[in-house]
Amino acid sequence: MPYIDYVVKQGDCISSIAYELGMFPGTVWDDPKNSSLKEKRKNPNALLPGDVVHVRQKENKQATLSSETRHRFKRKGVPEKLIVRFMKGDKPRANERYQLDMDGAPSEGTTDNDGYVRATINPNAKQAIVTFSKTGEKFLFNLGHLDPITENSGVQGRLANLGLYSGPIDGESSEDLTEAIREFQRKNLSESEATGQMDDKTRDKLKRIHGG
Repeated sequence: MPYIDYVVKQGDCISSIAYELGMFPGTVWDDPKNSSLKEKRKNPNALLPGDVVHVRQKENKQATLSSETRHRFKRKGVPEKLIVRFMKGDKPRANERYQLDMDGAPSEGTTDNDGYVRATINPNAKQAIVTFSKTGEKFLFNLGHLDPITENSGVQGRLANLGLYSGPIDGESSEDLTEAIREFQRKNLSESEATGQMDDKTRDKLKRIHGG
């Protein structure tokens, strides 16, 4: 069966790739031809530009039906979720009104008791802006731009989202990145483990706290 070899660009994820090519995300991600990519990246929403995703070409399906009977076909939807948690210090920003601009489409909502914004979005959504109604604070999210946590750029992006790193997301080592890692380790591991170097324990902790 023929396949398309899709080269990942910045901002792509399995959901957006599958959506653009008329497939379901699970069909693409679970395809045996993508097993090595799945094992390497772990997270379908954190791919690296240059990764190759093998997408099986769509098949036309036919149904044999009686012409004397009324038939109804249901088209399956493939919505995705935007899930973001807002904190102020160590406390969640609970029950705060906000406006959400998703690729230019506005909506409103209220954070839940744990400070989460949860919204249904299109799989190929590119940008979300959350504005808190009371304070006017704006937070911009470039969806699909988070690199895998195994990459330096992925560590930078997650630490930046946690407010610990303010340098460029360029994949390069720097004193700013080292200090951000050290501060994360102090807060979430222990002072004795605050080496400023990424190890498996730090990476796993960062993945659990940040998500993805």
